[in-house]
Amino acid sequence: MFSSHRRPDAAGPAPFDRRRLLGGAAALLLAAAGGFGLARWTLPAAGAPPAESEAPADPHADEGEALHVPLSAEEAERLGIVIDSPTRAAGDLATLPGRVVLSPGAEAAVDAPVAGVVVAVRVGPGDRVAKGAALATIRSAEGAASRSEVDAAEAGAIAARAAERRDRALFADGWIAASRLEVTVAEARRAEAELRAARARAQTYGAPDSDGLLQIRTPIAGVVTAVSVAPGQVLHEEALQVASVSDARQVELAFQAPPQYAHRIGVGDRLSATAPGGRTLSAVVTAVAPADTAGVALIRARSEEGLPPVGAVMSARLTSGTGGVLSVPQDALQTLDGAPSVFVFDGDGFSARPVTPGASSGGRVEIVSGLRGDERIAARNAFLLKAELGRGDVEHAH
Repeated sequence: MFSSHRRPDAAGPAPFDRRRLLGGAAALLLAAAGGFGLARWTLPAAGAPPAESEAPADPHADEGEALHVPLSAEEAERLGIVIDSPTRAAGDLATLPGRVVLSPGAEAAVDAPVAGVVVAVRVGPGDRVAKGAALATIRSAEGAASRSEVDAAEAGAIAARAAERRDRALFADGWIAASRLEVTVAEARRAEAELRAARARAQTYGAPDSDGLLQIRTPIAGVVTAVSVAPGQVLHEEALQVASVSDARQVELAFQAPPQYAHRIGVGDRLSATAPGGRTLSAVVTAVAPADTAGVALIRARSEEGLPPVGAVMSARLTSGTGGVLSVPQDALQTLDGAPSVFVFDGDGFSARPVTPGASSGGRVEIVSGLRGDERIAARNAFLLKAELGRGDVEHAH
């Protein structure tokens, strides 16, 4: 196999033989790939003299990069080791499952405000209604009582106002004292307050008439999705629902973010969403609900592009706004002495650098720490370098 070389701060180096390096790598790749591409390599002749030992490692290298495999860029290319830079993924590793849902306020469950008997049903499922349209008519004893309270309060307020006008005239002519006028004015204000309270109570009951008839109206425009009553049905406090109305024109996207991504998503981040059939569209995060007990956060997003019908299954990937997370190909991450590491190319070879990996998806893995982002790394076939380090350790032990 290869011959690894340890930095001056590591244990004694094993001699590096480029003939054995290339020949051993060819054998390893032949075993891993079934011999595919072996004929494409140009290996040194069997009798070629061994290359001189590599020069000592760069004294300015990081102390953590004690494991080193001397290899030029040309030799790495011949072995199929691809040198590339980490990608600032900006959070594009997360695939978020979701659906098309109605926006807040786009759906109404319409209940009767008071118990009563259904007199008439005005709509059916599928009917389009305007805001304030009548859905059903009911007759309610409570509604009739509230209306009578309004009538009584109106009569009391009229009488109190008349008394106030009379006493003001008498006071102006000197026939009554100021204290008498003050009492009359206070009674008029109290009567007006009672009238306002009676009208407010009647309004909560749907403004019934004197017979207790009241119209159940929809608070939003949209399409009737369900009707729960029929003429003659008695509505009571435990069963007051009349109908459901929704506006399918007001829709948005709702996604679930796993625990490792929930804290990285914020309002204003952009999503690349995929609709059924493969159509992609752009969306912007409008709200992030806190994570539930399972650590899953609800992500709401809106798109200016046409959305599929409510209930359609969607998926999305983050495209910006999460701080520029570094990622590398899964193949670049190797485990050395129990520590996740990548091989950084420094011009004269590859040095193993410990890193802290994060979540992985789509053949890539996040690098939480250990890389700056401007390094060049072994992005593919890094296992060849790991194997060479292992071989070097065995030879050193002997």
